[in-house]
Amino acid sequence: MNAMQAGMIIIGAGECGGRAALTLRDLGYDGPVTLVGDEPHLPYERPPLSKEAMTSESPLIKAIASDELLAERSIRHIHSVRAVAIDRAAHAVRLSGGSSLAYDKLLLATGSVPRKLPMAGLGGRCVYLRTFNDALAIRAHLSAGNRVAIIGGGFIGLELAASARKLGATVTVIEAQPRILMRGVPAEIAEIIHRAHEAEGVKVLTGQGITAIAGSGAEVRITLAEGHEVVADLAVIGIGAVPVTALAAEAGLAIDNGIAVDETLRTDDPDIFAAGDCCSFPLGVYGGRRVRLEAWRNAQEQGALAAKNMLGANEAHAAVPWFWSDQYGLTLQIAGLSDEGRSTVRRDLDGGAFILFHLAEDGRLVAASGIGPGNAVARDIRLAEMLIAKRASPAPEALGSQAVKLKSLLAA
Repeated sequence: MNAMQAGMIIIGAGECGGRAALTLRDLGYDGPVTLVGDEPHLPYERPPLSKEAMTSESPLIKAIASDELLAERSIRHIHSVRAVAIDRAAHAVRLSGGSSLAYDKLLLATGSVPRKLPMAGLGGRCVYLRTFNDALAIRAHLSAGNRVAIIGGGFIGLELAASARKLGATVTVIEAQPRILMRGVPAEIAEIIHRAHEAEGVKVLTGQGITAIAGSGAEVRITLAEGHEVVADLAVIGIGAVPVTALAAEAGLAIDNGIAVDETLRTDDPDIFAAGDCCSFPLGVYGGRRVRLEAWRNAQEQGALAAKNMLGANEAHAAVPWFWSDQYGLTLQIAGLSDEGRSTVRRDLDGGAFILFHLAEDGRLVAASGIGPGNAVARDIRLAEMLIAKRASPAPEALGSQAVKLKSLLAA
């Protein structure tokens, strides 16, 4: 491929940006590739932050690429710097240090940041988890005798709760919704995870709004709507994430629950793409429904797809969403979007594992949610994912019968 003079600029040196940079080289692009990140670290994976980074004796970053690999692939990594403006007319990005970078094609992989709790009284003992440095700061409080309050019963909060219990801390989870994992996880599966946490000694309070927090002293005092008070040494706030869109918005790009892109991950500027947590995109398998996904595999897949399309492939995003979480030896996996379903079929597997298949009104399989010990559901969820991608409508009785192999439904 001919080298382009200005080259490819990627803003955001996380999973998505790192994969995009490597894919550009894998595809034979030999022009300049520059990866710009606001953290001091190499591009790294974030899922371990709530798990291994909390529980291992010597937490290490799980880097996507070493300095040596980036140098070998001629990928320039500018770290500890923010992109502060995009000049679309000049095809240039201005950095916080004052310098500018010219681009032929630009990828925004700016990710998401924790949603802030809109409340006064949050002091230094009320924290959020996004970066490896955040993880190290939280980990310092996760030891026997310490009390940890986790505000938010989503994936991050619950994984942190499991890690904190493993290290001996006393843990209380506070969730304003009627149950944990309200977003995208069926109640039947959420109940199993709820019971697992309680069996491990976690106090789970659901349907509990917060009226006040005082976190500036030696401890955090959280007042619940019903008047009860939770006292902790540390409060970790995990109430969701918001896409990082300011750079794109200030450049005049369309925003719609994230940086709005088409099925090829292109923004409304033909030379600017966006991928990963920061963008919303149409999902073909659901009739073009616009979604934004905060998921490790989505960041990987979109990073690679954006790289292809920056080089002119014009390929549509066709992957089925996939999520997973590990807690107390249980693995939850979801393929597809369960809220697309109108009816549910259950398939029981060995060892107490099971899968819920979610069907649309017309009988099409639109999602599958499974839980079980270890990898008990992994193979069947993968096959379900393939059925969803094919827009298959398997017979409900076949989906529900363990005697019928999902592979045979795929072949049919």
